Amino acid sequence: MNLKKMVGYKAAEFVKEGMTVGLGTGSTAFYMVEAIGKRVNEEGLKITGVTTSSSTTKQAEELNIPLKNIDEVEKIDVTIDGADEISSEYQGIKGGGAAHLFEKTVANLSDKNIWIVDESKLVETLGAFPLPVEVVHFGSGQLFKRFEKAGYKPAWRMTDTGEKHVTDSGNLIIDLHMGLIEEPKTLASWLDSLTGVVEHGLFLDCVDTVIVGTSEGILVEKVNRD
Repeated sequence: MNLKKMVGYKAAEFVKEGMTVGLGTGSTAFYMVEAIGKRVNEEGLKITGVTTSSSTTKQAEELNIPLKNIDEVEKIDVTIDGADEISSEYQGIKGGGAAHLFEKTVANLSDKNIWIVDESKLVETLGAFPLPVEVVHFGSGQLFKRFEKAGYKPAWRMTDTGEKHVTDSGNLIIDLHMGLIEEPKTLASWLDSLTGVVEHGLFLDCVDTVIVGTSEGILVEKVNRD
C-alpha cells in the first residue's frame, strides 16, 4: 500500500456517524474519499459530505456519499484534505490542485481540520512549493507585474494544452516561485489586501491534526496552538 493510500484510509477512521465532513481535493484526498465511500457502502455509515472541487464531487457521487452544498450546512465537523507543504510550525501551502479557494472556504467553516500527507511534504520553512494566488481576469496582468517587481518570480498556471488554467470559479492562477517564505503571515496579509486577488494558498493557524505517511509507518500529530 502506498503512503498516500495509507494516510487516506487512516484519516477515514476519524469520521464518525452523523458527521458533516469536508472532503478535500488531490491525490491523497482521493484515497480518503474512497475509504469513506467504502464505509458508507459497507458499514452503512451515515454522514454528509461537503466537497471542495468538481472532481471530488464527481468521485463522491460515484461512491454514493450523500452531499450538501456548503450553503446548506450550519457547520462542518471535520475537513480532511491534503497539503503541498507543511512547515515545522504546522503552517501550510495548498492549491497545487487549483482548489484552494473552495478548500479554504470549507476549512474555515470546520470545527476541526485534518491534513493528510506523505513525509515528502514536510519542510522546515514554506516556499519551495510555488504559492498559488487565484486572481480575477480583469487586471490580472497588472498583478503579475506587481509580483515581478516584488521579486516573487510569478508564473501563470497553464494547462497541458498551453492555455491559462481556469479554476472551478472561473479565475486564473499565478504561482509565486519564492523559494523561501520567512514571514507567511505578513505575506498573507499583503496578498489579502490586493484588489483582484480572490484567494491564496497560505493556510495559516488552521490545522488541528496532521497524519503523515512515512517509510516507518503512519504518524498522527496533534497540533497545539496555545
